[in-house]
This record gives sequence, structure tokens and C-alpha cells, in this order.
Amino acid sequence: ENKILVAQHPLLIVANQTATLVCNYTYNGTGKEFRASLHKGTDSSVEVCFTSWNTTIISSNSAKEFNCQGHHDKDKVIFNLWNMNANQTDIYFCKIEVMYPPPYVYNEKSNGTVIHVKETPTQIQEPQSTIPLWILATVTGILALYSTLITAVFINYWQKSKKHMYHQSDYMNMTPRHPPYQKNKGYPSYAPTRDYTAYRS
Repeated sequence: ENKILVAQHPLLIVANQTATLVCNYTYNGTGKEFRASLHKGTDSSVEVCFTSWNTTIISSNSAKEFNCQGHHDKDKVIFNLWNMNANQTDIYFCKIEVMYPPPYVYNEKSNGTVIHVKETPTQIQEPQSTIPLWILATVTGILALYSTLITAVFINYWQKSKKHMYHQSDYMNMTPRHPPYQKNKGYPSYAPTRDYTAYRS
């Protein structure tokens, strides 16, 4: 009987973003050209990747959203997937077709394989968060040292400028002050006054 039967493992847990799905099949017909494809979703609406082969040629292709490669090995087809993410968790079905010679034959839908992709651990980001802290601490220390040096230079310059201003003020207003107003301008203030009463007698 020209018929294809496919068997898959029911569950596949992915912890490192890499999965290997094996599609075992049995076929007792006379087909020479085959095509095997991997489909995602309960309705198999998304074709993830496929591989085709005959007695001499093997080819493979993958959808843009997936990193997938399939290859044929005797009575099984192996699909390798990598860089998977949690959004790709779903049920996956293998489909195997006889392309040549006629009649065209393909397997009935199997039970499929649930691929559960675990979330990437967040603790990997912890070492990365310490690097900016070290950089921030270093930059802060350099800025603080730079500010201290600038402040010290400014204070030193200000003190020197202030002292220089005081020295200049010592030599200002050097003109002698006028003595207080004297009634007898013709005589110095220290000249004795004559007593004219002695000549009146």
C-alpha cells in the first residue's frame, strides 16, 4: 500500500534556544522524490522550514522568522532549530510528501510535538549592570578632583589679587594734609607773640 506514517515525540522542552525535532516515518511505496516540511500551529498554517531529496540531490530552506534546517536520514527527517524565543512555543507537525512519481502521497496529520521554549534567564544581565556603575564612579571621582583643583587655584588667585590691591592702597593719597586754619597766616604757629604792654608805660 502506497502510504506514509509519521511518528513524533509529544513534548520537547527547549532551555538553551536550540531544539532538534525528529520525524520518524515509514513508507513502502516506490517514490523517488520526497519533500518534508515542519509546520507550526494547530492548523499548521506556518511552514517553518522544509527539505527535499531524491537519490542524488538534497535541498533545504527556512522561513525568515525561524532559524531552521532539515535533513533526511534513512527513515527519518531531522529538523534543527536555533535562536528560538518564548514566542515560538507552540505545537509543530511534520509533513512528508511523495513528489514523484505519481500518485502524489502525503502522511495523515500526526499528533505533533509541543516545543516549549523557556524564557532566557535575566540574571545574565547582572554583570553588565556593574560596568556602568564602575564607569560612573570613575567619572564622578575625576570630576570631583578636577573641581577641587579648580577651586584651589581660584582661591589662591583671589588671595594674591586681594593682597596686591592692599599694597597698592598704601601708596595712594600721599599728598600732605593742610594744617588747621590759623588766624595769623604770616607767622608759624610755633612763633611766640610779643607783649606790647611793656612799652605803654
